[in-house]
Amino acid sequence: MPRSTTALTPIERQSVLRTLKNPRLLKVEVLGGLVVALALIPEAIAFSIIAGVDPRLGLFASFTMAVSIAFLGGRPAMISAATGAVALVIAPLVASHGVDYFIAAVILGGIFQVALGLLGVAKLMRFIPRSVMVGFVNALAILIFMSQVPELIGVPWLVYPMVAVGLLIVFGLPRLTKVVPAPLVAIVALTLFAVLASVRVPNVGDKGELPDSFPSLFFPNVPLNLETLEIIAPFALALALVGLLESLMTAKLVDDITDTRSNKTRESWGQGGANIITGFFGGMGGCAMIGQTMINVKASGARTRISTFLAGVFLLILVVSLGDIVAIIPMAALVAVMIFVSIATFDWHSIQPSTLKRMPKSETAVMVSTVVVVVWTHNLAIGVGVGVLVAMIAFARRVAHFVTVERTVIEPNGEEVARYVVDGELFFASSNDLYTQFEYAMDPDRVIIDMHASHLWDASTIAALDAITEKYHSHGKDVEVIGLNDASVLMRERLAGKLGAGH
Repeated sequence: MPRSTTALTPIERQSVLRTLKNPRLLKVEVLGGLVVALALIPEAIAFSIIAGVDPRLGLFASFTMAVSIAFLGGRPAMISAATGAVALVIAPLVASHGVDYFIAAVILGGIFQVALGLLGVAKLMRFIPRSVMVGFVNALAILIFMSQVPELIGVPWLVYPMVAVGLLIVFGLPRLTKVVPAPLVAIVALTLFAVLASVRVPNVGDKGELPDSFPSLFFPNVPLNLETLEIIAPFALALALVGLLESLMTAKLVDDITDTRSNKTRESWGQGGANIITGFFGGMGGCAMIGQTMINVKASGARTRISTFLAGVFLLILVVSLGDIVAIIPMAALVAVMIFVSIATFDWHSIQPSTLKRMPKSETAVMVSTVVVVVWTHNLAIGVGVGVLVAMIAFARRVAHFVTVERTVIEPNGEEVARYVVDGELFFASSNDLYTQFEYAMDPDRVIIDMHASHLWDASTIAALDAITEKYHSHGKDVEVIGLNDASVLMRERLAGKLGAGH
């Protein structure tokens, strides 16, 4: 159907070109990018420490990832930078083989992501149930909150009222005005208070030394041979998979928030391209960041690639040219912003008593298992994988109960015939019990199994039919299978009698 010329889609209304021509929209993108850049600095430093590398590698990665994905990515306004998920995956390689092998793994991981993107791995997102998505979001919200707890332990008492004031600003200011992003106001206000009142509270400068130069091209000093590949390939593949999963899940969340669609395939290979670029500039690699993305999209209201690009640019300017100023930003301000992000990210509707009462128990179990595993392991890939597995098992159990077998005894020509009608979808979960639903010893000498209301989906079902017919033959009885559809007939002709003993 041709598109209407009188109505524009949401993504067209918020295009880069239109935003550049509209000062009001451009201001939102600029301020959103600035807030994200400020929030990225301490996190990038913290993730560098987790990975066991110099903080500059995390900061440079956040700059190159944000700028690169602004051009390459498939989800406007989403923020990619150095992340804890990537840091956890890659840290053992740094400890065992050093930074050069680590950077080589980042580059190879980017190549893997490009390959996976071109192979259509993004299409697998359709197999992730909504309950897993809700669990993913809730787990990330909990992790974001938990990551702020260390900033509130063993600190001067003044930190607590400063965090409280910061929360009051980020939650209360939008009720009065949305001209300026509330997180930016909180950061500026608390920084001015700390400076003017000359209070000594933990600040960004305490997290680590900020770089004083721009990133330059870097080529890892590793032998280009099979041995190097064997060392870095497992870490590179893990980085690629974790990065893609977190990025695609975050993209799907932003799609829901903004009511727009993103190009998941482009986002997949775009993440790979960004990691390759990041590696060759000596960065630690990364992926989409749900916390900073929520600051950009939900708290600031940004909607285009401009905010993503500016987040990277502002980050570099702030840490290189304005490092002394950035260093005095109190951590209390950033903690308040991140607590706000965690509260805004959590799907509170999913845990309301009325929702839990209406929701099938299996759906709740999937959501809870995803949350528990992600929070326990701090690994999004493992948590989402477990959630999908629990969802598959729950689905298989439900579908398995839909299969029924009805037995009647007829006498068409004066001869008794047992007729079984099998109704339902037959696959590994439902066909395993099929063998037990027949009266082998009690049935007459002729048996008809009518499959017109069922479909054979896999080898397990063929093996079950083989076992049933063999059992009847062992009793000296004749059995005939009728009513199979064309696809089931082809599968049975191809596999019947070729699957072993049928048990």
